[in-house]
Amino acid sequence: MNTSFLANTLLFRGITEDEISVLLTCLGAQERTFQKDEVIFRAGSSISEIGLIESGSVNIVVNFYWGNSNIFGHVSKGQIFGENYAAIPGKDLICDVISCEETRVLFLNMQKLLTPCQRACAFHTRLIKNMLRISAQKNLNLSRRMMHTASYSLRERLLSYLSEQALEAGSSHFTIPYNRQQLADYLAVNRSSMSKELSKMQEDGLITYRKNEFTLKGGYA
Repeated sequence: MNTSFLANTLLFRGITEDEISVLLTCLGAQERTFQKDEVIFRAGSSISEIGLIESGSVNIVVNFYWGNSNIFGHVSKGQIFGENYAAIPGKDLICDVISCEETRVLFLNMQKLLTPCQRACAFHTRLIKNMLRISAQKNLNLSRRMMHTASYSLRERLLSYLSEQALEAGSSHFTIPYNRQQLADYLAVNRSSMSKELSKMQEDGLITYRKNEFTLKGGYA
């Protein structure tokens, strides 16, 4: 396992490579590789492990009774997923976790992560604090998505999301992690209507774009 890479993730921030090696044994760490579009966690199942993405990325997908689905989130290299459900034994998932590309995942036992060993190692305590910070940040991200989808106007939803992406990138030119269908799912809108609105926004001089690269104009940067 690449402890050098792990030391630079948010989950293991402030923990040395030697300490990480000890933690991986304590946490029952296991690595697995998934192919594109492979289901990693399936809705209706319960889990006891969290996943940390070592390479690739995954989407969190909610499937509805009538067959349609909605992308609830995107998880990239170095980030974790499944922690909320793994922290509650027996709690069934309401979503699928699906690989967007070939993806390598490090699985860690959540209960062991949350329960320091008898030695009460300082670096294990640090790991727990890191997990709490990550969970808090994810709650903020969920609040942001609620903000993006609060408006009934398709244009306002797009401007809200694209403005946030520009702020995070620190530039009016940026790349988003979604293709057209994924962006439509994230914003809970129709893909065809969204594509038409993007074209109108470009005609109105608000944005320019090519695939998933965008540049904001007209004071929205």
